Amino acid sequence: MRTYSPKANDITRAWHVIDAEGLVLGRIATVAASLLRGKHRTYYAPHLDTGDFVIIVNADKVVLTANKAAQKFAYHHSGYPGGLRSTSWAKLLAEDPATLVVDAVKGMVPHNRLGRAQMDKLFVYAGPEHPHAAQQPVPFDTSAIRRG
Repeated sequence: MRTYSPKANDITRAWHVIDAEGLVLGRIATVAASLLRGKHRTYYAPHLDTGDFVIIVNADKVVLTANKAAQKFAYHHSGYPGGLRSTSWAKLLAEDPATLVVDAVKGMVPHNRLGRAQMDKLFVYAGPEHPHAAQQPVPFDTSAIRRG
């Protein structure tokens, strides 16, 4: 029996909207990464980009558990000696929550050109509005990942 490999015209991409209000950051990131990679598809192939587009709204209302806001830091290096900069997650959540969510999802996709192509299909917005209404995105059911 031959292994099936999907062709470019076999891949259909859907648009999903995830409302992050009251959801834990890691749970949002795992669901978004799975949708971006296409692991929910029957024709998933790890070497192909079979995933969907993901829109995450209300990123400013994401929940950080276990005092992570004060204890964890986001790091950025300028490339120069002594150029390491750190920002606490609490400050990042207050100033730029979209970056916090994008970094969490980015850590869960492959770290190569395939992962970069998958991350191009992620759109994160701090508020409840997004400019992708023309794509007719479908709300994603987050009942399974809500805190209980």
